[in-house]
Amino acid sequence: MLIMATNASAQSYELLVGTYTQGTSKGIYRYRFDSTRGEISAKPEQLVVVANPSWLTLSADQRHLYAVNENGPGQADTVGKVTSFSINPQTHVIDQLNEVETQGDEPTHASLSKDGSLLFVANYAVHPEPGGSAVAMGVAPDGSLLPVVQQERHPASHVDAERQAGSHVHSVVSAPNGRYVYVSDLGADKVFIYRLDAGNKQWPLGPATPSVVELPPGSGPRHLVFDAKTKYAYLTLEMTAQVAKFDYRSGGLDLGKITDLDRQGGPKGAAGALHLSADGRFLYVSNRGAVNELVVFAVNPETGDLREIQRRSVDGDHPREFGIDPSGQFVLIANQKSNAIVVVQRDVKTGLLGMTVQTFAIDSPSDVKFLTQ
Repeated sequence: MLIMATNASAQSYELLVGTYTQGTSKGIYRYRFDSTRGEISAKPEQLVVVANPSWLTLSADQRHLYAVNENGPGQADTVGKVTSFSINPQTHVIDQLNEVETQGDEPTHASLSKDGSLLFVANYAVHPEPGGSAVAMGVAPDGSLLPVVQQERHPASHVDAERQAGSHVHSVVSAPNGRYVYVSDLGADKVFIYRLDAGNKQWPLGPATPSVVELPPGSGPRHLVFDAKTKYAYLTLEMTAQVAKFDYRSGGLDLGKITDLDRQGGPKGAAGALHLSADGRFLYVSNRGAVNELVVFAVNPETGDLREIQRRSVDGDHPREFGIDPSGQFVLIANQKSNAIVVVQRDVKTGLLGMTVQTFAIDSPSDVKFLTQ
């Protein structure tokens, strides 16, 4: 199905939405987002039918898109995969290039190397055997994917007998300088650091020095982000509902303050996605579970330390991911279990979140990305 947009204005952007497809959703949806009114168009401009595209990765020039297919045992497709697409720079029409197996179950995250020649994928793997893994695969000049060239597995911590019986890699992120790759393993309570040799197409990742960042037992590291100046990094600890701050030094991460997302004596949450504002002044963190809110922090520009300034309900259930629109005036929250994207006003100067301007119905949204080129 393809419906072309008309009268697109300078204040609107293309919005890509990844979904889980066990219900009524069919794959990746392309909408128009009006950043003047904060509204998603009523009908999609394009639907790309693909299984469980739960995480979307755009190339730097936005000419190519990579979607992990979060497949695994018990699903219609039992094989974890990544699908590559081309994006027409004039029309933004998305066309599939190819599909590659990830050599693991339930891939949940992917990122590109700085030069775009490698795609790193996190195989979460719900079942502890054989458990999760991080893999690297090549990217061809036309944007299509090459087979996996390297797979890395890690021992689990077993602190939580159920959730940490095996490795569960939740994200694989490159440092902004492109020299290091960080693998956050929820099942191991560690972030593993690799030195990247992009020229080595057979075995591009080697252990860095140091090669491991130890996190508190049972904390469950999930997603990692760096600030624009590569001075600090922030990591969500899913199982303890916390966010950790690091000082970045020559590839290493020195653990600083760990901040609780849950209120003392309140319901237990589960830390999820986190994003910095474009100016780096504010950090937004989702807390799921029984809490279902975004926690807003002001970032100290001198130390990178966090100061909580707001807690805001997501007006839904299980905020899997969220994104700040290119104008900075709205936050779009993908509430997976309540089947909606909630659009919330944002004050660019204060970082505070305001009223809900739209609740957009869509089954099992999992990720949102904007096209700005």
